[in-house]
Amino acid sequence: MVKKWKAFLVLICLIWTTFGIGTFMLVGHQYIGNSYFDSENFYGESNDFFTDLGPIILNAPKASDLKSKLEATQEEIDEHRNYYGTLGEQIDSIKEQYEQRIQEAINANATELQKKLQAERDAKIKDITTNFEDDEHVRKKVLAAKEVLVDKYVKAVQEEAKNFNKVYHFWSYELKNTETGKIYRFGDVSESSVYRIEYTQQNPLRVDNISPKLEDIFYRTETHVNTDSLYELAEYTGTVTIPKKAIAQSTNIMWDGYKQFQQNQYIFYFVWLTSIVTAIFAWMGRKDVLYVAKNLQKKETLTKFKVDVQLISLLITGFIYFIAFQVVYESIEYHYLYNYVRYIIEMAFKIMAFITIGIAFFMQIIWLYARINTLERFEESLKSSYLWSLGDSITDLFLNRSIALHSIVMLAAAFFGGGSLVATMIGGGFGFPFLLLCMIVGIPALVIFLNRMGYLNRIMKDTKDMAEGRLNRDVKVRGKSPLARHAENLNHLREGVRISMHEQAKSERLKTELITNVSHDLRTPLTSIITYTDLLKKPNITEEERQQYIHILDKKSERLKVLIEDLFEVSKMASGNIELHRSRVDLTQLIQQAVGEHKEDLNQSRLDLRMTMPHDPMYAYVDGQKWWRLIDNLIVNVLKYALEGTRVYVTLKRTIDGDAEFTVKNVAKYEIGEDAEELFERFKRADASRHTEGSGLGLAIAQSIVDLHGARMNIEVDGDLFKVIVRIPAV
Repeated sequence: MVKKWKAFLVLICLIWTTFGIGTFMLVGHQYIGNSYFDSENFYGESNDFFTDLGPIILNAPKASDLKSKLEATQEEIDEHRNYYGTLGEQIDSIKEQYEQRIQEAINANATELQKKLQAERDAKIKDITTNFEDDEHVRKKVLAAKEVLVDKYVKAVQEEAKNFNKVYHFWSYELKNTETGKIYRFGDVSESSVYRIEYTQQNPLRVDNISPKLEDIFYRTETHVNTDSLYELAEYTGTVTIPKKAIAQSTNIMWDGYKQFQQNQYIFYFVWLTSIVTAIFAWMGRKDVLYVAKNLQKKETLTKFKVDVQLISLLITGFIYFIAFQVVYESIEYHYLYNYVRYIIEMAFKIMAFITIGIAFFMQIIWLYARINTLERFEESLKSSYLWSLGDSITDLFLNRSIALHSIVMLAAAFFGGGSLVATMIGGGFGFPFLLLCMIVGIPALVIFLNRMGYLNRIMKDTKDMAEGRLNRDVKVRGKSPLARHAENLNHLREGVRISMHEQAKSERLKTELITNVSHDLRTPLTSIITYTDLLKKPNITEEERQQYIHILDKKSERLKVLIEDLFEVSKMASGNIELHRSRVDLTQLIQQAVGEHKEDLNQSRLDLRMTMPHDPMYAYVDGQKWWRLIDNLIVNVLKYALEGTRVYVTLKRTIDGDAEFTVKNVAKYEIGEDAEELFERFKRADASRHTEGSGLGLAIAQSIVDLHGARMNIEVDGDLFKVIVRIPAV
């Protein structure tokens, strides 16, 4: 009994030793003899600092300097010249653009307008003709387009420079340009520091003048600027430090990494030192483990489980053991800095679970070793395994049960039976035993074969019915033969076809509704525009009526413009032909600002807004403008369809999965009696009578924005309660 307990303690020591070896192999090189400022985390932070310091602060370019380096190659000149086709094609296009407008001016006897349009047309034709005659004329246009990009880049650099020292406030530097002698200072480099780097004449700081994170400004448009020709290297000498008082500030993000690295270092040192002790103890107690293994060999319970089952169980336990190792390791390296009590409790449970799984893993190794520690025992265990039996079963299945086997048996029985029958009829007595043998084998095979062929014919008949559209009856599944499995697959296929036909019918219905709704929503303002335009043509209307008609025309044309713009936008989003400009956005602030713009409208609609926002910022990587449009569409949807005198709830919270969840809830003024998911369809409205001013595209655009970001958006309807939930991974 004592030796068993010793063996148990040896297993625990062995588990901790393997954990120490594993963590040492993973992170030993990071923590032994190193400080936080030698770590990869600090390298990434310092690299970001120096990457921004050069092109944003030290070597920020002037627009005039960059413009002086711009060039227009012959290839760019030719591309600009032929962008819209040949000279003849471009002239024909210009003439076609103005032909109808000039003719309308002639018909209306508008001589001045006619002359103006003709002058514009001739000027454009002259300009296009000059493009094909004078390279210098085109070069100026190309350079002008590039200069616009340069101005945009310089402005972006200036905006970044305003926030640079705020972002990197824990750094101090005093650097001198070796060429101009200009000195740049921030902080006090003479203070006591935890990190210091000196740049000398022999080893200066070399920085570029083009920022990698702003460089894409030159590539976002059709006009491309070769930034290689804009680069200008500058050298600086001086000192860059991180003061001790800066790193000691608990609000500093650098402090978190610095403190966590030190704590990790202490914890891993403890793990490695204790693992050395446990390794020594495990080596001293190895005989106790071998004693337990020998006792296991004497027990009959060892052979109750097949060896392949034991191997599979060992692999599964080993995989779980590896996962437990990862959990404990990550809990050490990425532990929570501030709630130590919770951290210690969680670590205690994780280590206990890790040791428990480790004991199960190593016990199975000992169990397996005790069973197959000799070649004879290994061969005996292998032949009694399920895998060996499975190989025999596959052979038996092929010899006796497959359709191919029945066909072979039938052919063989027919061949030998026919030959034996002929031999018997001729008088050869030796043919009768073969005939009898073929009958004994062939008749049962014939019965089975005919039964399977009849079943196959039934399956083929049902398949034909399915092909002709009769999908209301399943194919009968009999037995467990390959034909039965084929019948099951046909039933799955029938169900899939039925569902597909249902979805197709639904799609056709929605397509018809889309065409009808588009026609209705576009025709209504267009009809008003035509009507009031005709009224304006009457000479006997008063000035007051004229202004009223113009106001109506302005309103209807704006309505038509919104409809067309929304239609184009949702079409672009659906096709994926849209570019996202993601950045780290504070969703709390964005939602508060977007909803705040509609507070007056909500009050006028007699809606009581209730917002629940987190106290701290909640960030996500999104396109700010698109996400603003998403929030705006949801609030506008509330304004149009919420019941007056009710409350509207807008909530932002972080889920247990780490997602940011944005929710809008309101009570609908219209009954939502159809599938809620169809409200995502274009031109679909909760107001089926279409009395509201909505385009029916609001939720479709919102859904497209969510899909482009890889987020999720759901609609829930409970009676008249309408709720939209948007989820996106938070940073």
